[in-house]
Amino acid sequence: MGFQVDFISAKGHFLSQNLKRKVQFRFVAPGNYKKSEASFPLLLMNDGQDYQAMGLEKTLARAFTDRTLRPFCYVGISCNEDRMNEYGISGTPDFKNRGKRAASYSRFIIEELIPFLKEEFNISDNHREWVYCGMSLGGLSAFDIVYNHPDYFGKSGVFSGSFWWRKKAYVKGDTLDRSRIILDVIKNRPHVAGQKFWFQCGTNDELADRNKNGVIDAIDDTLDVIKELQKKGYSYPGDITYMEVKEGKHDLLTWGNAFPSFLRWAFLE
Repeated sequence: MGFQVDFISAKGHFLSQNLKRKVQFRFVAPGNYKKSEASFPLLLMNDGQDYQAMGLEKTLARAFTDRTLRPFCYVGISCNEDRMNEYGISGTPDFKNRGKRAASYSRFIIEELIPFLKEEFNISDNHREWVYCGMSLGGLSAFDIVYNHPDYFGKSGVFSGSFWWRKKAYVKGDTLDRSRIILDVIKNRPHVAGQKFWFQCGTNDELADRNKNGVIDAIDDTLDVIKELQKKGYSYPGDITYMEVKEGKHDLLTWGNAFPSFLRWAFLE
């Protein structure tokens, strides 16, 4: 009796020299992965421990059978209790010294994880076919790494990104609000042709509206990132895609529901 393999899933770990800890990861691939002679594009995700809570098993299984999408592999990287220090912006902790190990995390991705994945799995050598995503602080981390390493990644996906991450506490009446670190990260690096960015926010992501303009901070911060990218020459729409979810919250359910749209953006033929 014949049978059909829907997808392949495996969990593993290895010791990172940069992070000085064991890193857990999950690898998921289409059912024909072992038989394929062609290499696969890769989706890398921070906060991989949320794979089940976001319902990604069903989402990926459906994506793997969608003939309008390019076949791809998924790798979710689990964080640990030091998440607030490993995620962030490389080399620039926030004003509370959070994110102080983000540079080590970035080196882990570039120097250890990418070579490991290319050696162990049938993954594309074309960096344009590498996509990196994350949620909240994990989204800030993914964006920072992609933006600063255009030779390794072609696309970045950010769900409810923590773009409020700042060098100093917000000062009331500061209309420019240039203390948000990510704005200077974008400003200080030249435009790279071909890079693509996808952003998602929910209208109920939070209640805070620090500048009292009637727009919640999560949306304001994301739109300001988009404006900064436009100043560097990235087109919107075009290089930049923005998805605003009505009544969407800062939670795993909202991000899981938005994931199919993200996958279509990332891997549509």
